[in-house]
Amino acid sequence: MTTTAEPVYEQKIEGFGTVRLVPVDPARDAALLHGWVTEERARFWGMGDATREQVEETYAHLDSLSTHHGYLALRDGVPVALFQTYDPEADRVSECYDARPGDFGVHILIGPTRGAAPESGFTANLLAVLIGFVFADPRHERIVAEPDALNDKAVARLERTGFTIGPEIVMPEIDLPEVFLPEKRARLAFLTRADFEASRSA
Repeated sequence: MTTTAEPVYEQKIEGFGTVRLVPVDPARDAALLHGWVTEERARFWGMGDATREQVEETYAHLDSLSTHHGYLALRDGVPVALFQTYDPEADRVSECYDARPGDFGVHILIGPTRGAAPESGFTANLLAVLIGFVFADPRHERIVAEPDALNDKAVARLERTGFTIGPEIVMPEIDLPEVFLPEKRARLAFLTRADFEASRSA
């Protein structure tokens, strides 16, 4: 699958390719996203039992909000990751920590690999682009992530990327007509603009 949707951000990395971020179109992308979120490898995403219609409804609801956004990350035109952003003060995570001005929340789901083995440097390059996108907006001073507390791989990856790992939290269940989110035990992680810029200088 390829898409020619207008990107909101674009970055070329030598030896890796051009990464573009395009807004999720719930109708166009539901089948692709359903395939991703229902794989065993995506169990921590929390949508393993969702139907294609439920995936479309979830992202249609997300698309209706001004505080939450979904993007496809395209590498040379091919979708490779789902990237969601949100205002922590408008999200259930704000019940679990003291959100401060300039905080900006993110969720990242890497798509399935095409080869028999993971590509060296793939996730690091992709995260560099996504973090660059967030900090391209001068209003964003700190990235907030909250991977599942049992997702040791994701927590370790964030730590290697420069995030400071914070406490474990329990995010409350949300049961609304538009969306259902089960209770989630998560690990907070933070990356400040100052730390990001210092790492680039180094």
